[in-house]
Amino acid sequence: MSPPGDAPDTLAGLPLDHVAIAVAGEGAAGLDAAAAPLRLLGLRPVGPDEEVPAQGVRVRTLRAGPSLVELLAPTAPDGPVARFVARRGPGLHHIALRVPDLDAALDDLRGAGARLVDDAPRPGRAGSRVAFVHPSFAGGVLIELVQP
Repeated sequence: MSPPGDAPDTLAGLPLDHVAIAVAGEGAAGLDAAAAPLRLLGLRPVGPDEEVPAQGVRVRTLRAGPSLVELLAPTAPDGPVARFVARRGPGLHHIALRVPDLDAALDDLRGAGARLVDDAPRPGRAGSRVAFVHPSFAGGVLIELVQP
């Protein structure tokens, strides 16, 4: 990919949408345990927990200033987050950047030679469309692109 100063308009100055943390334990109990220290730091839940069947997770979203923290509890033992927790344990799973046009952003990344996890957008939390950029392209960090 080109240096940041040469980023296409679809990728220039993307705001942080959220940071996602994979948690140990399933469902509400896992989310409650992971949320407790964040609540002590002043983060507050945003809406009810949400199931994202396509990802095999239950998500609890917390407000952190203008951005969000998503806690991801596996709901399926063979889902991507469950596999992540089994291999690496709980912790940072991905960062998400908000894009105005996900299809255009994916086209630009493909054109720049980016390795993508998703060739096409899929459903995300709160009715969003999402796609992931492979960690091998981004210094070992899984990046999610989110179109609200």
